Amino acid sequence: MCGIVGVLGTHEAAPILVDALKRLEYRGYDSAGIATINNMKLDRRRAIGKLVNLSDLLVHEPLAGKSGIGHTRWATHGAPNVNNAHPHRAIDVAVVHNGIIENFRELRLFLAENGIAYETDTDTETVALLAQYYLNQGNSPRDAAEKTIARLDGAYALCFLFDGEDDLLIAARKGSPLAIGHGIGEMFVGSDAIALSPMTDQITYLEEGDWAVVTRNSLEIRDINGELANRAVTTIHVDAGSTDKGGFKHFMSKEIAEQPTVLQGALAHYINADGTDVVLPDGGIDFSKVERMTMVACGTAFYACHVAKYWFEQIAGMPVEIDVASEFRYREPPVTKGTVALFVSQSGETADTLAALRYMEGKAAKILSVVNVPTSSIARESDLALPILAGVEIGVASTKAFTCQLTTLAILALKAAKDRGMIADKALAQKLTALRALPGVISHALTIEDKTKQVARQLAEARDILFLGRGAMYPLALEGALKLKEISYIHAEAYASGELKHGPIALVDERVPVIVMAPRDKLFEKTVSNMQEVMARGGKVLLITDKKGSDEASMGVWDTIVMPEIDDFLAPILYAIPAQLLAYHTAVAKGTDVDQPRNLAKSVTVE
Repeated sequence: MCGIVGVLGTHEAAPILVDALKRLEYRGYDSAGIATINNMKLDRRRAIGKLVNLSDLLVHEPLAGKSGIGHTRWATHGAPNVNNAHPHRAIDVAVVHNGIIENFRELRLFLAENGIAYETDTDTETVALLAQYYLNQGNSPRDAAEKTIARLDGAYALCFLFDGEDDLLIAARKGSPLAIGHGIGEMFVGSDAIALSPMTDQITYLEEGDWAVVTRNSLEIRDINGELANRAVTTIHVDAGSTDKGGFKHFMSKEIAEQPTVLQGALAHYINADGTDVVLPDGGIDFSKVERMTMVACGTAFYACHVAKYWFEQIAGMPVEIDVASEFRYREPPVTKGTVALFVSQSGETADTLAALRYMEGKAAKILSVVNVPTSSIARESDLALPILAGVEIGVASTKAFTCQLTTLAILALKAAKDRGMIADKALAQKLTALRALPGVISHALTIEDKTKQVARQLAEARDILFLGRGAMYPLALEGALKLKEISYIHAEAYASGELKHGPIALVDERVPVIVMAPRDKLFEKTVSNMQEVMARGGKVLLITDKKGSDEASMGVWDTIVMPEIDDFLAPILYAIPAQLLAYHTAVAKGTDVDQPRNLAKSVTVE
């Protein structure tokens, strides 16, 4: 959500800022802008829509200067228009901000009482006006920023740029990630390492409550108590190829195709060389001492937890509760002794998930996380962080991160089963062998793309689509519906197949496609029975199954997508592929923005 860039450089800042903002497009945005200092004077340019609009504006109205800040905005307070776009400016200060200032109305009243009026609908403008108020009181830019930050409630990542100061940025974070990049005679600020990767591989991550004074040759960080903080410098490795499309039409298409490769890396990380045992980092965890587990996540990550609940309960015999992060902490659930909490997040910065983690601190026996960014807040605040190793995921609709989350959770479930004496060594080795074969099976599954493209042309004509699944395929139905609605804007809902006659069957007619996800497993016959109820009422059924399932049940269906056969245990990972491809090709057929769907952001860092 939103993106921040700051530069204190030795070259013109404007092109560097715009280029860095392009690498943050995946986070979602509806306007963009930059501000620079030239000849000690502050100026800015802003535009709504895509970054190309800002680039066009800068051709006609260029901004010189080697110091600057930039921002891609995803609207929270105020409509997406030029007036509300960042950077926000008072007289002598410009500010870019990710997050929400919860007490901005109270601060506006304070400013109004002191003769300072606002001009936008945003909460961020209040930050700039408050900093200007303190400048008017005779404070230095550093002191004005410090006093401003101290009065803010809410979640924020901030970067200040001051008129007359071409060697100063003030940065702060609370609830939203922010990183400082180190160069030679240059310094940078960014929402994440991807934005800064072409300029530097030396990154310092600000921690919760930190604020920093940045110059070209120095970095001073203060913690939430105002004490000097020594934060480590980390060397990052971002593959340049991970931030371009590599010949694919969309990032989503590329990331779907990358799944065999990234899964192979994840499997090698967690399974020993001879394929007989699970190896976890940092001493791991002994599940024999765990009484129950609570899993918390949002969106696609929550559906990964939903699948994992079946695995942990059926294979490891461990009671598992799952919850969406945005509801979890407000329920104030009691936590019994011996409960382990597990949090799943691609970015590791999801605001609701991070808040839920902090609720569990001191209550859970141990806090685990499954994340794609090992330097993220959720990873750092966990007792044990398990990286999914999906690599950079640019497309807003998660694909390879989802299958890597599932794979990591499957391995963790097997570890729990072994620790709890629920699986013999031979059976464990067989499951791990099946897992190690998974990348090859998924490579084979990707050959269904032409078939899904053909089916998607007809799905694109629908206004409503239903997904059905039983057992661990029910969460996959939920994920399929989410993917479709995210990027094609078609209304899609998912139900457990057995719930069909408890209401949803009223929606069925010849205009509503029903997508049934049903490998030939022990629940297949029950799912087929539900499918027959749909067809008896004129419903169009798309059956996604394997060859055995197709041979038994494809008569009378609208169409069938045949998947490779696989161990029932791993079917939820494999069946993510048709869910992704159907959503992708339906969106392409409709002409929607696949990688940056409307109203959505890649990382939701505000509640």
